[in-house]
Amino acid sequence: MPKPRQLHDKYFLQAKEEGYLARSAYKLDEIARKRKLIRRGDLVLDLGCAPGSWIQIAEKLVGQHGRVLGVDLQDVRHPFPPHVKVMKGDAFSLDPSVLLDGLPASRFDVVLSDMAPNTTGHGDDLISARLCRRVLELAQRVLRPGGHLLMKILEGSETPQVLRETRVMFRESGMTKPAASRDVSRETFIYGIGFKGAIDSPVPRGPEAPA
Repeated sequence: MPKPRQLHDKYFLQAKEEGYLARSAYKLDEIARKRKLIRRGDLVLDLGCAPGSWIQIAEKLVGQHGRVLGVDLQDVRHPFPPHVKVMKGDAFSLDPSVLLDGLPASRFDVVLSDMAPNTTGHGDDLISARLCRRVLELAQRVLRPGGHLLMKILEGSETPQVLRETRVMFRESGMTKPAASRDVSRETFIYGIGFKGAIDSPVPRGPEAPA
């Protein structure tokens, strides 16, 4: 008999105790520190930022001299420090120039994405792969050479190809699953270290997700 899903595990309870908006804060915290993704003074773009737990981690890592911009389809109502800005928007219609407007530098140092489809059990992994490919498209427009990337993907048939597409763009890349991810979850995270700069021709892609 399958083990019942445990919703209120130690990470959920720890997040409540420590004031984080969601247990996902610990996922970013572990990966960012292990891979040295975010440094003091960095400019960070957080796609799919609601409810704001990744912003909470990022804004602490960048410090007061860094900046964090969060984007999500949903409203994010949590109050953040002055060096954090949140805007409402759809990743597929975002204008990169709007994202870059007002930055103290021309590009972001780090692009994060915790975006995920509304899971239905049918084609979720394909939709997740499509979201990741959009993140890669945006990264080519807004990430500085040498910058870093972290994005969530639901494992499926397209995951190896999305990882290959990431490897074309970054000096180092791979996949990791932090301790705070539930064992039963299909989520994993693709990271890219050392952005090589925009490429002229993209890696051939697999099939797009169903509409």
